Formats: sequence, structure tokens, C-alpha cells
Amino acid sequence: MRYLVPFYWLLWLGLLVVASPVIAQQADTTRLTTRPDSLRRRFDEERLLNGLKAYTKRKTIAGKAASALFNFTERREDRAGLDAVLLDRQFDRHSYKIVRSIDIQTLDAFGFSISDSTRRPRNFMEKTGNTLHIKTTRSRVRQVLLFRIGEELEPQALAESERLLRQTSELLDARVFVNERTTTADSVDIRIITKDVFSISGSFQLRDVGAGVIGLRDVNFLGQGHQIRNRYEYGRTDVGPGAQTWRYNGSYLIPFRNFFYGQAQYRNETRNQESTLRFSRDFFSVNTRYAGAISYRYVDRLLATGGTGSETEPYIFSPMRYNEQDVWVGRALRLKSYDLGYENPGRFIVSARSIRTFYSAKPALDLHNANLMLATVGYSVRRYYKDKYLFGFGRTEDIPTGTLASLTTGYEFNEQGDRRYYGFRLGYAGYHPQRGYLYMNGEFGSYRRDGRWQQGVLTGEVLLFTRLYHTGNYQWRHFFWQRSSIGLNRLPDERPLSIDGERGLRGFQPGTILLGSSRVTLNYEATLFTPVSFLGFRMAGIAFADVAWLNSNNLKQALPFYDAPYMGFGLGLRFRNEYAAVRTFQISFGFYPRGMSAPNGIRIFENSRAYYDFSDFSFSSPGVVRYQ
Repeated sequence: MRYLVPFYWLLWLGLLVVASPVIAQQADTTRLTTRPDSLRRRFDEERLLNGLKAYTKRKTIAGKAASALFNFTERREDRAGLDAVLLDRQFDRHSYKIVRSIDIQTLDAFGFSISDSTRRPRNFMEKTGNTLHIKTTRSRVRQVLLFRIGEELEPQALAESERLLRQTSELLDARVFVNERTTTADSVDIRIITKDVFSISGSFQLRDVGAGVIGLRDVNFLGQGHQIRNRYEYGRTDVGPGAQTWRYNGSYLIPFRNFFYGQAQYRNETRNQESTLRFSRDFFSVNTRYAGAISYRYVDRLLATGGTGSETEPYIFSPMRYNEQDVWVGRALRLKSYDLGYENPGRFIVSARSIRTFYSAKPALDLHNANLMLATVGYSVRRYYKDKYLFGFGRTEDIPTGTLASLTTGYEFNEQGDRRYYGFRLGYAGYHPQRGYLYMNGEFGSYRRDGRWQQGVLTGEVLLFTRLYHTGNYQWRHFFWQRSSIGLNRLPDERPLSIDGERGLRGFQPGTILLGSSRVTLNYEATLFTPVSFLGFRMAGIAFADVAWLNSNNLKQALPFYDAPYMGFGLGLRFRNEYAAVRTFQISFGFYPRGMSAPNGIRIFENSRAYYDFSDFSFSSPGVVRYQ
């Protein structure tokens, strides 16, 4: 339990700091008219912060130690702010000029700033961290750039290169500048500044006596952009056939030139083992013309094929083993522009895919060796904005907006009988700094054989976050997320959907196995960004409420609303260190009225992944709608 002491201390401190700013405002207004009671003072958050600030300025040893831990200085880039900028219009005047030179400057993880060239490592911790850190090599930065010396600048190449640099795991932030003093009518000199994250990270979570999670990652091995991830969980209490007390998930990713990637993955957990080898190139940029991938995957798992999961009728599991060979290729076509000043942002995309699945062991379900051939045609418009305080704590973030429409059709050859596949997708996202962000997406997919629809799925998603509100040095947003996955004419007893973790109630651990064929979830979160910095960690307070419906007891009904919903409510503290590879971790307190493994429905949990994330409008490989 000694590992949990710092967390409780941070939790106590955070609750003091993130207390309602209304209290501080009331204290400001009453201070002018009412003399405070010296014998029974109410809690004044501003007085606490000012006291801590004054303490950090003391020349004593304790004061210097507090100064190293806490940083109340508002950052220059935070004071300056950042208006939402449409990325593809930033450098339009330099399109089709010759790139004369490229100057690349890479900054260490600690003490430096892209927006403030005068900042330098100021203390022992920052200097020591930079000594242990291997900076990203210039050759790795050149891999991500969409332009080369001596070549013409394509439209949006500068803005897209800046966005792609920021989206790499090894870089915290990046800026692309044009030297306007040396720019001529036909040539440009370009300067690039990047700031690293501290790529090596580890984690340890003690869940109970003899139970915990160990993680080890390096997202920039030797400064080359290679990514190594390992996560080992021990002391698990899974039940049923094939249950094991540990879980492992690991991967290794290698970036090559021209945005080719090679990746190997391995997962071993209760009733599931997976191995994957993949080489891919996606539609990484608006101007990408060709994309494709080839992969091999082997799966060995136990599948629930009978029973209801109750004490009197437990689930019946059967082995399922198969390998999958997958290859696809896609082509993006530019559309004619009727605006002589700008290029048409829309793209017409065609792609084809072949998926061959061979079963070496299969349960009694309707599963057969198959070869699925798919083709997709679609239209996509992609635009990106820059802003702050969305998922990060003041860092520059890229917001994808646009529209996407696609139609997929195909033919599956299998042992039982051939069948056709039909699917479509519609997506839209818009953003405005005063109105917030709205993302909507809907998909439908199903097989058809002998005039009947089979194994269909209808999914929907709506993500909304409000504009950024301000109260003093505090800033906050509200997030709303709705997701649906409705199974249509699925196979008998096919129940792959759950409501724990990222797909349902955050922090939820059911006392029994909860599986269904349809699921609807609603998630709400309020995030309050505070001005406090602790050892480079920025802190935010959160409050959340989650609701999920699952038809675990009524599989004959497509909609899950006939069963009572599961709910979760909680508070938490989110810490983000912009210099580390694992940038965010969160400590939360949750209460779940029903279905929880704990008898009182209360759980304190930690996670290091953001619960929300943006969805891009780039095309991926043709495929069936995911049912998970």
C-alpha cells in the first residue's frame, strides 16, 4: 500500500486546487465590503494559491524545493492564446516555389520552448532529463516532410508536414517557418523546429496484494522513431475455462521512408491469443495518392457458444483458431477545382481488398473458411484546424473536420455458400472556437444470401464538446459522447459486445460476464484545466456520468432498451506531462449502482489513455463494419 500514498496526497492537493472557482470569485467581491472573520475563515482557494506562490519564492531549502515542484508562472504561449487556424490556407502564397534549403532544429524534451527561444533548462531535474534523453535525429524529421530540397512545393505541403510532425508519438510539438526575408518569387528557405517528448517511460500499478500492472515503452528508440510497447498485468481474477492470472500485450513499430510502416504485435490474455505482422502505408495526407497494406494474423481463442452466464446456466466455451491473410490497395483522385485561387479539397477514392480466413478449429457456430473480396468507392473532404485545450493542456492540437461518404460491396466465397456484402458510411465534423466541435458518424454493413440479410450491424456515433470557458486562470469544457452498436440477424448466441472499459462505463468491472449483441452508451464529462504545474505535470479536474444499455438477457430484441441500464458516476484528477511518452494519466473515483464486482459499487482506478479522441476523415482499408 505504500505505493498509493503519493496518489492520495496528490488527490487531496488536487481537490483543494480544483475547488469551484465561484468560491474564489465570491471571496473577491465580499473582500471589498465585508471584513473577513479572523476566527473562522472560510476556505479561500485564491489565498491558498497565493500562499503557495509566495512560499516558492523563499530562499530557504524548503522554498527552493517547492519552487522545483510547483510552477505557477503562466506560460507565454498560454497568454498569447491561439485562434483557430485553417491549416491548408497558411502557406498558400508559397505553393509551387522551389525549396532552396531546409534547416532542421530539434529541441530536447525539458526546458526548451518552440514559441520562446530564450527558454533554457533551469534546474537540475531538467538538465538531468535531457542528459538521459536521445534527441530525434534530423533524418527521422526528414522522413515525415512532404517536400525535398530542389523540388516544387505542392499545395498544403508545409501545413500538412507541420501537422504530421505533431502527430508523431516522439514529438511534442513542431513548427514550420518560411524565411520571409530570403524568400523570392520562385524559391523559399524553410526552417523547422521540433520539440521532443521524453520517449522512455514505465508504469507500475499496484491493484491489490499480488496484483498489478507493469508497463515499459520507448516511442523513439535511439531517436529513430521506432516504438516499443510492453504491458504485463498479473494477479488477475478471471473465471471460467481458459482463465489465467496474467495478461500481456506488446508491439514493435518501425517507420520507413515515404510513410511505410512495419509492425509486429502479440497479445496473450484470458481465452484469447493473437499474433500479427503488418506492413502498411495509409492515406496520411490530403495529397496522398496511393495507400495499401499487407498483413498476417493468427488468433487462438475460446468463444462463448452457449449458456446465459447465470449461476444455474454458465457460459459454454468452445475453441476457435484461425489465421488471416489480408492485402489491400487504394488510389485517391483529385477533383477539378472551379476556384482558380485554390485547389479542390475533395478527393474521390477507390480501393480493393482481399481477406482470406482459414479455420484450424471452430465451434459449432456458422463459421467457415472464406475468401472475402471487397471494393470501396468514396468521397472525402479533409480540413484541419489548430487550437488548444481540447485533449491537451495548452499544447497545439490539430482538429480534423470535413465530410466522408463511402459505399462498400463485395463477395465472400466460403464452404457453406457464397454471399454478398454491402456496407456504407456517412461522416461529418465541424469546428468553431465559439461554438465547439461536433462529430457525427453512421455505418451499416450486412451479408446477404438467398434473399436474406445475415450478420448485420448498425453503428452510430456523436461526439460533441463545447467551446472553452474561462474563469480567471481556470478553463473548462463539457464533453458529450453517444455510441451505438446494434446487431441485426446475428448468429445464434453470438454475443461479442461488452460495456466495461473504453466501450462503455469507464472503470466498470462487472461481477459476472456481461455480453450482448446490441449496446448503446452515453458519456458525459466536464474537464476543468487548472494553472498548477507539478514536476512538469499539468493538472485538471474531471466529473463524469456514464450510462450503458446491453441486451444480455434479451437477445431476441435488436434494441437493448428492454433491459435496465448500467450507470457510473465519478470524479477524478488528470495529470499530463507534455515531455513524457505516456503524457496523460488519471486517478478516478467511481460509483456504480448495479453490476459491479465490488459489493459497495465503489472503485478507485487509474488509466493512462484518453477516453475521447478525434476521428480522422481519411480513408482506410475497405472492410466490414466492426462489431465489437
